[in-house]
Amino acid sequence: MYLRILIIVCIYFVAAPASFAQEVLAHRITQALQKYVDSNQVAGINALVLKRGKIIYQASIGFSDRERQTPLQHDHIFRIASQTKAITCTGIMMLYEEGKLLLDDPIAKYIPAFKHMEVLKSYHAPDTSYTTVPAKKEITIRHLLTHTSGIGYAGIGSEEAKAIYAKADIPAGFEKRRIVLGDKMKALAQFPLLHEPGEAFTYGLSIDVLGYLIECISGKSLDDFFRERIFEPLGMQDTHFYLPKQKHERLVTLYTENEQAETMLQKNNYQHYPLVTTGTYYSGGAGLCSTIADYAVFLQALLQGGRQKEFRLLSPNSVRLMTSDQAPDVFLGGPDRIGFGFSVITKKGSVVGPWNEGTYAGGGYFGTHYWVDPNNEMIGLIYTQKHPNSSWEEIQSVFKAMAYGSFLKDDE
Repeated sequence: MYLRILIIVCIYFVAAPASFAQEVLAHRITQALQKYVDSNQVAGINALVLKRGKIIYQASIGFSDRERQTPLQHDHIFRIASQTKAITCTGIMMLYEEGKLLLDDPIAKYIPAFKHMEVLKSYHAPDTSYTTVPAKKEITIRHLLTHTSGIGYAGIGSEEAKAIYAKADIPAGFEKRRIVLGDKMKALAQFPLLHEPGEAFTYGLSIDVLGYLIECISGKSLDDFFRERIFEPLGMQDTHFYLPKQKHERLVTLYTENEQAETMLQKNNYQHYPLVTTGTYYSGGAGLCSTIADYAVFLQALLQGGRQKEFRLLSPNSVRLMTSDQAPDVFLGGPDRIGFGFSVITKKGSVVGPWNEGTYAGGGYFGTHYWVDPNNEMIGLIYTQKHPNSSWEEIQSVFKAMAYGSFLKDDE
């Protein structure tokens, strides 16, 4: 098993020669992460750091399935949830480069259901009734890319959004039923926006709408578009909306925590959505599963200006657009800004932690996180499978601090 995993990883990246000092530092990171497993704060952790396209740290700690005592391996598959968003935004930019859309086009040009939108004026919680006023402007593709469209999140968003979207059974993205994205996105258009387009940031189903837009323009399902245009050319062999049966055993078990923050099995039935062999709901905002190595390949292509070996995913200019502040006048509640599918670290944000201005980052609902630091040609990823997890901010912060402290001293 170890040899097979090593071969898989080496197809993507070459491990950088490590000095004795670097090996000691890497061991310290592993020991630090191991403590979170030993103290029952997580069942397992996969972590990976790349520098100039070479692996400088990689570890699989703990268990993929703690109850069965299955050790976590590098090729185990995680629910990456909102990390899907960056891939969907990449698909939009591919169509933009091909002249098939413009970023400031109204979405109604392609999906007429979004014409003549209404904005929520008042909401009555006891019976979930509401009043609306006509929107003053149309939703554009740029609004959707930056979560400034006014569309909220089903299931995990505000109380108003959850209650209103439940009227049409709009899913958050983790779906086992045989329903299709287009039907639910057109149903979503019948409900009011939470604010005027472009006037505020609301994390929501905007990227799912863009997934449907890709389907409308390409004439393909989002699953087929991703596989043919992104995954197969990049060699991302283990990234799927729904896992092939032969890969089911590699899906990491999903955990949650009790009142004492101790890790326990997640008993909600939705956790098994990746194992549905007849799944048809291709959520552009949250639906994908992947390995840590697969997603690193995608990030490395962006870091290299949109190219991976002979395959050109995007132009450097499109990568620049995706990783720039695309909503400069919108209040986000913190120092960092929003690009297309990424948080973008500003000068103010760079003094909060070790990463540099211009770093872009993201993560997923079930405990996955990554960052790309162009200044240091560095990529870091850390994956768990637990929600909620009261230790998650600490775990990723410790990993990030130690990665920068360990590997950016002696190799310059």
